[in-house]
Amino acid sequence: MVIKVFLASSSGSTAIKKKQQDVVAFLEALKVDYAQLDIACNEENRMWMRQNVPEEKKPSNGIPLPPQIFNEESYCGDYETFFDAKEDNSVFSFLGLAPPPGSKEAMQADEEQHMVENGTHAEETNEEGTRRDSIEVPEEDRNGDAHEEQEEAAEGAEEDEVAEPEGNEATEGDEEAEETGHAEEDEEQEEDDLQSENEEEADVEEEGEEEEEYLEETQEEEAAE
Repeated sequence: MVIKVFLASSSGSTAIKKKQQDVVAFLEALKVDYAQLDIACNEENRMWMRQNVPEEKKPSNGIPLPPQIFNEESYCGDYETFFDAKEDNSVFSFLGLAPPPGSKEAMQADEEQHMVENGTHAEETNEEGTRRDSIEVPEEDRNGDAHEEQEEAAEGAEEDEVAEPEGNEATEGDEEAEETGHAEEDEEQEEDDLQSENEEEADVEEEGEEEEEYLEETQEEEAAE
């Protein structure tokens, strides 16, 4: 690819001459291969330049002034756009050339590429995070500790409900023990009653024996008289 710089060697404008010198000097400083095409001495060069400058880049009178820069048949720009590219360290991009390794433009391009990659990665991460947020989360995961506290409270209520029958069972045990105690007392009372009856019968028998002895003694006394 050849960079073509269209200029006028015999221009009477000091401003045009200065612009042309700036472009050529900067291209030489960057060691860019270029070709100077004079439109003052070559009508063909002048016509080609005017025909190939895009209409939107032409001045209001329709006649583009030098310097005009091309990369082969592709239009790069005029002095103003070249100057802006020089200020932004993007002359190689302006010319449609790859910047040489180690140049400011190459390092700047690497930084921009790195930022683009990081930005794309961040956007993908955000999109992934949005997709994850859109996924329905189970209630227990959404409520977190609150759900666990509810579960613990429910379990505590269930334990209280379970404990209540145990209390009833204890009451029933007490009732059974009380009934057993009453039964034992009844048995003891019956035994006491039986013992009392036996003692009464023994007393009656003893009294009977005493009466018999008394009668016998009385009869013996009467017989003696």
